Amino acid sequence: MKLDSFKRNGLALVGPAYRCGGVEEIILKAGMCASRQKGPHDRNTLIMEQIIFMLAGLLVGGGAGAVGMLLKQKGERAGAVSLKEQMVREAEKKQEDILRQAREEAARVQEAARREEQEGKQRTMQLEERLVARDAQLDAKFEKLEESRSRIDEQIQMLREKEAGLSDLQERAKKELEKLSGLSKDDARELLLSKYEKEFESDILVRIRKMEERLMGEADKKAKKVIGLAIQKYANEVASESMSTIVTLPEDDIKGRIIGREGRNINAFERLTGVDVIVDDTPGSILISGFDLMRRFIAKKSLEILIEDGRIHPARIEEVVEKVKQDTNDLVMEFGEKALLELGITGLHPNLVKMVGRLRFRTSYGQNILKHSLEVAYICGQLAQEIGADVRLAKMAGFFHDLGKAVTHEVEGSHAVIGATILRKFNMDEKLINCVESHHNDVEPMCVEAILTAAADAISGARPGARSDTLENYVRRLQDLEGAASSFEGVKNVYAIQAGREVRVLVDPTEVSDLEALTLAQDIARKIETELQYPGEIKIHVIRESRMVEFAR
Repeated sequence: MKLDSFKRNGLALVGPAYRCGGVEEIILKAGMCASRQKGPHDRNTLIMEQIIFMLAGLLVGGGAGAVGMLLKQKGERAGAVSLKEQMVREAEKKQEDILRQAREEAARVQEAARREEQEGKQRTMQLEERLVARDAQLDAKFEKLEESRSRIDEQIQMLREKEAGLSDLQERAKKELEKLSGLSKDDARELLLSKYEKEFESDILVRIRKMEERLMGEADKKAKKVIGLAIQKYANEVASESMSTIVTLPEDDIKGRIIGREGRNINAFERLTGVDVIVDDTPGSILISGFDLMRRFIAKKSLEILIEDGRIHPARIEEVVEKVKQDTNDLVMEFGEKALLELGITGLHPNLVKMVGRLRFRTSYGQNILKHSLEVAYICGQLAQEIGADVRLAKMAGFFHDLGKAVTHEVEGSHAVIGATILRKFNMDEKLINCVESHHNDVEPMCVEAILTAAADAISGARPGARSDTLENYVRRLQDLEGAASSFEGVKNVYAIQAGREVRVLVDPTEVSDLEALTLAQDIARKIETELQYPGEIKIHVIRESRMVEFAR
């Protein structure tokens, strides 16, 4: 039992790592045979022998295992060496293949480059041959041209010599003729012309008349064509102005507030604005009548503000009218800038721009002067463009031609001369000044643009519906009434109202007393009677208003 246990333990101690070809089994079997041959008295000796045999087996097995391990590692190293050598051989083979392919590719590239170089040399040689041939042709042509030039120079020289000879012959012939006839060249010409002029006088006159008729007909056709093109290119609204303005009311009850108690409000409004306010049964509207556009404009704006504000009494009316007058001055500047911008005219003095804006509130034969000036500017520019004149100068001349009408009620004289004086004051071009000054033949025109200005002015005025002669005469009569009354000293403002049947004269209370006011009314009436023609009678109102103002501080 102990032996079996020992065997099991011994085998277990040896383990699988020390088994090598069954050596330990042989040693164990030999020990067991020896133990069976011996007797019981040698049992201890037997155990010792078995231990010895076991140790010997372990030693032999361990050595055999170690030898096996070494052999295995050696075999692995030998296999690794052989694998490395195989990889090196394969790499060398690939290297040789790559080098072979590279040499073949280099050979192909070199061959292609050689062929391309050869073709380039061949093309270069062909081009050189062509250039040489062309140079030879050019040289030949140049030689021919030189020969032709030489021949032409010789012929020119010969012709000049012959011309000089002919001139000498003609001079000698003329001198010989003058010697034989006893007449000089000029005397012979006068004799010949006088002889045949009498003989063919009627024929010459007929030809001249026919030529004049033909030229006048052509000029008339061309002028009509140019004017027609200029008018067709410019389409404008009718610039006629009426003599009244309608103010729309939100409700009819406000008419009573506008009139005021005993007419105080409406009388104050008419006195301050210089217009007639007509309140009738027409629903929702009030009519403002007056020949001066600026007065009607101020009256309309003031009345609209009063209606919207709701406070209508003399003090408020005076305040609103004064404010609207100030705003209208700014608006005049805006009108001038807008008109000049429409024509592309910039860089003018602000006072000149303001004077242009005042034309918005002037009329001529019922035609608004600012609109008329724009129309003349466009027509004059188109005429200049058709005949090749200065378009910018023509436009400016057409626009400024009635500039003097902005101050005609302040300065005496023709509006053309006044306009030229204004332009000289602002250092404008002399051609432009002549165009303005000569458009009514006050002076002689100096350039074609001046003639075009007069023509464009006539075209604009002659356009159907542009002007109304009856209306202009009415306005002029009212202006003459106001001019006659304003010529006296101490007069501040004059308003012709009621279609010219009444004139209101506002005087300065510091210059005119109550007694002098009565005398002034009589003097104005006598002047109107002697200088003006009018139907019926005209009432003269001289208003002297005294105001005492003091401030409580």
